[in-house]
Amino acid sequence: MGKILSIGDKFPEYKKTAVVSIEAGKEFAEITSEDHKDENKWMVMFWYPKDFTFVCPAEIAEFSNKNDEFEKKNTMLIGASTDSEFVHLAWKNDHPDLKDLKMPLLADTSKSLGKDLGILEAEEKIAYRATSIVDPEGKIRWASVNELSVGRNVNEVLRVLDALQTGGLTPCNWEPGQKTL
Repeated sequence: MGKILSIGDKFPEYKKTAVVSIEAGKEFAEITSEDHKDENKWMVMFWYPKDFTFVCPAEIAEFSNKNDEFEKKNTMLIGASTDSEFVHLAWKNDHPDLKDLKMPLLADTSKSLGKDLGILEAEEKIAYRATSIVDPEGKIRWASVNELSVGRNVNEVLRVLDALQTGGLTPCNWEPGQKTL
């Protein structure tokens, strides 16, 4: 694993295929590092190790369930792994919790983006459970990387996004709606 990109780093440039639907002929779309910037939006990109695994579908479904909350916060949500767009589509078609995903699943089959982010596990070269919050200018404002066996807390990602978007100082255990310092 290389250096993990962190706070203040520029999110790497990318142009990747993503699964955006299960509707025939509309399954795939190209997404790029410029999309959220062009729309003056924040971006949350969350990575998971592999399709057809046990912890991953629960996390992906939970992010999807909260997609409307991310959208209300002017934020583009993207899931990603090193599996191909065809494997993403097969998994999405196969798993009942994934059929109606509200965000794209990016395919990093070349592993170039995962490598640039420094989030690939050493042996299999699959992604750790990494999450980046990126501002509309493309700068990483929050980064979290979990061991493969540890799932994320989607509400914490939303809380941190809220805190970053206040522009103020948020104290320990701050929750949206509370005063900043």
